[in-house]
Parts: sequence; structure tokens; C-alpha cells
Amino acid sequence: MSEKAEKIKQLFNDYVVPSYGRFDLVLDHAQGSYVWDADGKRYLDMGAGIAVCSLGHAHPELAATLAEQARKLIHISNLYYHEGQGRLAQEIVSRVGEGKCFFANSGGEANEGLYKLARKFGNETGRYEVITALHSFHGRTLAGIAATGQDKVKKGFDPIVEGFKYIPYNDLKAAEAAIGPKTAAILIEGIQGEGGITPADPEYLVGLRKLCTERNILLMMDEVQCGYYRSGSFCSFQEILRDHPEGKTFLPDVFSMAKGIASGFPMGAFWVRKPYADLLGPGSHATTFGGTPLACAVARKVLEVIERDHLAENVRKLGALMKKTVTELAVRYPNVIEKSRGMGFMQGFSLNVESPVFKKSTLTPSVQFVNALKENGVLTVPAGASVVRLLPPLNLSAQEAEEAMAKIEETAKEFNKI
Repeated sequence: MSEKAEKIKQLFNDYVVPSYGRFDLVLDHAQGSYVWDADGKRYLDMGAGIAVCSLGHAHPELAATLAEQARKLIHISNLYYHEGQGRLAQEIVSRVGEGKCFFANSGGEANEGLYKLARKFGNETGRYEVITALHSFHGRTLAGIAATGQDKVKKGFDPIVEGFKYIPYNDLKAAEAAIGPKTAAILIEGIQGEGGITPADPEYLVGLRKLCTERNILLMMDEVQCGYYRSGSFCSFQEILRDHPEGKTFLPDVFSMAKGIASGFPMGAFWVRKPYADLLGPGSHATTFGGTPLACAVARKVLEVIERDHLAENVRKLGALMKKTVTELAVRYPNVIEKSRGMGFMQGFSLNVESPVFKKSTLTPSVQFVNALKENGVLTVPAGASVVRLLPPLNLSAQEAEEAMAKIEETAKEFNKI
């Protein structure tokens, strides 16, 4: 690593709170699906800022939109109206169903709105409990780590916020058994991300919807990572239920969004179904920076480009090819790759953690493989100890997808020789 890169790392060591486990990489600039480090090496970015940069890096239309809006109106408080926020809400509602939107700044903040909505919904009847899934991830706020079905995120933050119960994912009977007199809502991800790229089964979603309706509790979905066309549809539940008889009528009661909503500009949101859209009245929920003119202008441009350039179709097409390739690699290199996981551009592969090829390092197999891919010029993201995530920009080209698959095979070959 160059002297320049070392100096940048030292700045972090001296002045930045060490709350992240960072890879040994100092990035300098980017364009499209590629990033360059401080020493000039190029990498194909198959992580996209952890599913954030939906249109890749330095997209010229987003840069122009930012500049144009910044010259007009950057920020006003939510004490006033502006057209951009109303239009963006209209765009989102048109892609889902009747309801309303609240705009925030991040996925964690959007999910906080879900917890508050659930408590507001159940307040008069004394219900406040939210059932979530094991291996889920719902953010790093105090309520977010309480909602998350992973013990590792809770360590050191006792007492944990009360009111959350955990059940196995994709287990409808467990959900039914967990509902009690204090239950206000069930919250799940359409595709578990941090938990290992695990999609919900179609019948599980449909069954949860029926169960929540029967028991008069809210069905809430966390679409922060799996939403905004990453699955191949606007919402992951739309893609999962694409061929299901009840797919066109299925709706949760509320779902959160963030990450790809503004392709890197900080933004989050949640949509609430019509019967519950006015539960959070004036004074019940707020944010200083949510839904600013600048953020809304960028988010609207993102939707425009996705529609115009048919990127949902691109995600489905290239996602299927990537999945097929990884499945084939698992057959050729069973000592390294176990199986393909996920769908669209939220997919990945699990590694054979029992294989001797991963036993010579104290690092988890997923970090070992991600590090090796980095050395071969591709950036990816680990999910737990055994899964490597592929979360590329929605406008990834076929040539770039082929390059990524070739590098994954090259890396698998290297491990296979160990």
C-alpha cells in the first residue's frame, strides 16, 4: 500500500470511532460499476455500497440532478410543502398500492417508524409486541438491534428494548404459535440479507398475510436491502409472488425502504397501507432531514432511469445467468462453493465451511473468499461466516456480469488448490 493510502488509514485510526471492521482498501474514485483505490488499481464493484448504488457510481444524470436542484432549493423543514416529496410519494404508491409514505434518512430510521406504527396501532388494546425472525437484521438503533434476530448485535447494549419475540424464518406454524395477547405485528424481510441471502417462500408470505388479517395484527416487511428493484421487481414480495395466484393482490400493511432509493444519497422511507396511513398524525413522528427537495429530486431521477432503461428486466435476466453460473461452479468446485442463494441482484453463494481449504486461516470462510476476490479485482460483501453476497448496480452490463463470474471461478480454483 502506498504512502498516500497509509496516511489516509492513519487519519481513520486517529480521528474516526472504530465501530467498523474495514477491509484493507482505500478507495479514491469510481465510475459506473468500477472503483479505483488510492494506488490506481481498478475493481469491479459487485457490492455497490451494500446494495446502495443502484445506478452505479458517478452517474452523470444523478450528478446533474443534484447540481440543478442544489441551485434551486436544498432544504426546507417539513413544516412546509414542496412538490418533490409529494411526487415521489405518488411514484412509490403507484408501484405498490393505495397508501401513503413517510420519508426519513436511512433504513434504521425507516424501521424505527415501523416499530412506532405497530405500537400506535396496538396502543388502545394494550398490544405492543413485534414478532421478528431469527437471523434477521433490522438496523443498529437500540430498537433495531432488539428487533434483529441475531444475538451478536445485542452484546454490550443491555437492557435490550422490550417488546420483540423471535421465530424461525419461513415457518408459518411458528408464527401462528408465537402470536399472543400482546402481539401487534409481525416483521420480516422479503429476502434476509445479513442472515445469508434467504428469500421468503411464496406460501409463507401468503400464509402470513392471511394469519395477520385473521388475528388483526400488522404484517410489516423490511425492504431496506431487498427492495427497490434489487430482486427484479420494485418490492421483493412482488418478485417472490410473481407467478403465485395471489401475487397481484398481496400487500403487507407497511414496509420500509432505504439503500437504493436514491442511489447513494442518504434517504429512507416507509409506505403504509391505506387503512393505517393516518395512524401517525402530527407530532407522533418526525425527522429534520427526511424528504428534502434535494433527496427527493435524486430519488425521482433514480426511478426515471430504472424505468426508462428497463433495469428491472436487466436484473431478472442477468440475475438468472449469474445464478446459473454459480450453481455450475458449485458442481465443479464442491470443496469451495456449496450452493447459489437468492435472486436477481440480491444473491450470492454459500461456502463449504467444513472443507479443509478454509481451515488454514482464523478468518471466516466468507471473509477469506471476499479478500481473495478483492485481490483478483472484484469487491463483494460477506453475510455471516459462510455466505458471499453479490449486490451489483442495477445497470450492471452483461460483460461486467461475465467478468464477475470469471473472477469468482478463478478465485474458487485458487482455493481448490490449497
